[in-house]
Amino acid sequence: MSGRRKLPGSISAGRRKVLGGLAAAGGLAVLGSERLALASSGGNGGGEVMFPGDRPHHFVVFQFNKADPAYQKHVLFSVSAVLRKYGDNVRIVVTAFGPGIHILLKKPLRPVSKFIHNTVSSLNDYGVEFHACGNTLKSLKLTKKDILPFAKYVDSGAVDLMELQKRGYAYISL
Repeated sequence: MSGRRKLPGSISAGRRKVLGGLAAAGGLAVLGSERLALASSGGNGGGEVMFPGDRPHHFVVFQFNKADPAYQKHVLFSVSAVLRKYGDNVRIVVTAFGPGIHILLKKPLRPVSKFIHNTVSSLNDYGVEFHACGNTLKSLKLTKKDILPFAKYVDSGAVDLMELQKRGYAYISL
């Protein structure tokens, strides 16, 4: 799978540079420092060594459907908390639809703070998948070309949530 994270003890110089830039920009300083601590200790929240290609033990999907900045920060903080806890032993998907879709648009039609955009991009760098609802895009007269390059287009956000749950993902709605 593309976008899979490396073994916790192998954070590259490029990733350290990204983390440093986010910290300087007020981004995910907490995630970066804790992730680096995990890397140096070899931990992944479960005490197990994970190798590239290993199937994680934990799967979670977050619903992201509001434009409110406080809500958006809350959801992304929760995603970061799960990532900090389980490291490479979790697969996380964030399904954006309705007013939440704007975090995944190249040119949002609603205000999205630089902090939110940086956080989404950083989480993607750590293997978090972002799914964009096709129905919402159609209602806004937008297409796949309007979403960020790393976002995955899904026909329906609601169906995506249901199908991921059927495949064993824990469903989180905040």
